[in-house]
Amino acid sequence: MKKTLLLVLVLLFQNVFSKPITETQKLAATCKVWGFLKYYHPKVTDGSKNWDEQLFQILLKVEEAQTSEAFSLVIENWVTSLGEVKAYKISTPASKREYFDKNFDLSWFSKNDLFSKSLSKKLKFIEENRNQGKQFYVDYELNSGKIPLQFNNEIKYSDFKWTDKKLRLLALFRYWNYIEYFFPYKYQMDENWDKVLITMLPRFYAPESEKDFVLAMREISIKLNDTHASTQMSQLFDYFGDKFIPADVKIIDEKAVIISLKNDSLAKINDLKVGDVITKVDGKTIAELLKENRKYVEGSNEPSVLKNAYWAIFNGKTPSVEVEFVRDGKTALKSLNRYKYQDLKIQFSNNEKWKILEGNIGYVNYDEVDEKDVPDLIKALNNTSAIIFDNRMRPRDVMFTISEWLNSEPKEFAKFLDPDISYPGRYYWREGIEKCGKNNPDYYKGTVIVLLDEKAVSHAEMNAMSLQTAPKVKVIGSQTGGADGGKYGFPIIKGFYTTFTCYGVFYPNKKETQRIGIVPDIEIKPTILGIQQGKDEILDRAVLFAKSGK
Repeated sequence: MKKTLLLVLVLLFQNVFSKPITETQKLAATCKVWGFLKYYHPKVTDGSKNWDEQLFQILLKVEEAQTSEAFSLVIENWVTSLGEVKAYKISTPASKREYFDKNFDLSWFSKNDLFSKSLSKKLKFIEENRNQGKQFYVDYELNSGKIPLQFNNEIKYSDFKWTDKKLRLLALFRYWNYIEYFFPYKYQMDENWDKVLITMLPRFYAPESEKDFVLAMREISIKLNDTHASTQMSQLFDYFGDKFIPADVKIIDEKAVIISLKNDSLAKINDLKVGDVITKVDGKTIAELLKENRKYVEGSNEPSVLKNAYWAIFNGKTPSVEVEFVRDGKTALKSLNRYKYQDLKIQFSNNEKWKILEGNIGYVNYDEVDEKDVPDLIKALNNTSAIIFDNRMRPRDVMFTISEWLNSEPKEFAKFLDPDISYPGRYYWREGIEKCGKNNPDYYKGTVIVLLDEKAVSHAEMNAMSLQTAPKVKVIGSQTGGADGGKYGFPIIKGFYTTFTCYGVFYPNKKETQRIGIVPDIEIKPTILGIQQGKDEILDRAVLFAKSGK
């Protein structure tokens, strides 16, 4: 009886293990193994093998495998063919690193139903005896004068054609593993990265058309929920159009409000005014257009997505577009001309770098100030009762110089997170905490007010963090772009250029800024009425605080 039961269990196990598997399952597992070996296996990380060609060869064998057992054997034989991995004891670094492991998970070695115990054991052994020398395909070097993360020695494929299945899969496999091992904020994404791979794979191995493939390349990068992250390709202009309306908009309450004019003459031709409220574009509401296209619009948070969605709402290939708009309480239809970017002839205003407002309140237009201007700025504003730093655009590199004026002593303001190239996928806290300011008995004694909104991204957010160290400081405005850290851009394959945030930035207490942004002490957002009345409601609120202290 016992022998019969045991035999039944063995046959049942074999039947389960040998069940047919899908193309998506096989390719997802192959992608993960290929990427792991690329950054871990000592006989691969040394660059001695054409790793792309290895993928193309193994894909042919993977396609033939019809059961999990056959697939596992194909992968295991491949791993074995790469050469012996010698066991060694990894030396302990001189200074103990403090690790951050919210991104790190190699448990798929043993949890994948497609892998035999023997294959799982081999992968684990490679992890434990991974490459400890220089990486051929990736490097991370601080203080090099360039973005520290660099993907190296990737073949460009100048003859890339979207119809080539193996190159489409290579593009996906490259990108997925770049993010898997080197995106510091992977743990904050809305969707699990493994599930993204499963969901997106059919669009790469069997796309319906070139458009489907191209948009998949864009869409997968948007899933990073990172304002720095998107993939650019020329075909986007073919699909969404390369002509613009001559105005800038802000989306408020699912309406597009004109907040500035790119060119006064073109605006006059099109009868456009600041404060016009556009409710429909070619018969579709703004809400409908957002729902339809937001999967192609980058953003760490909702304000960032709304800021970046203008092209997906208004751009087109035709020379004009019909809009429904509201002006002076009346709704009407009109046709707006659209223009190639170079034909917009955008008029950039020359704003004052700083000025003194009524009530002895200083105002600094931060995106206009260079480091050489700071001595004159200090001289002009040192005796004001308060200074409003308008940080709603990208400031120039004056952060540390300004902080030396605002602080009486050095202050900690940021902590960084870096990838461990010797253990890909793991991150560690950079030694020390970034400081700004210096010992300065003549520091600024008045109130410091920082203005922020969704246009403040990356360097502007770091800048705000440094300003927050001032003794008397208040942040006024709304949620920032939520993409703090260096923006790294590189080609995935010919015709597809991508970007994402490559190292982490936190407050000294390890509080996150990614996706959250810089949280204002006093929240205020522009209103449609305020825009129509020509008000800067954020600035007005800052002036009120400077005068009243509340």
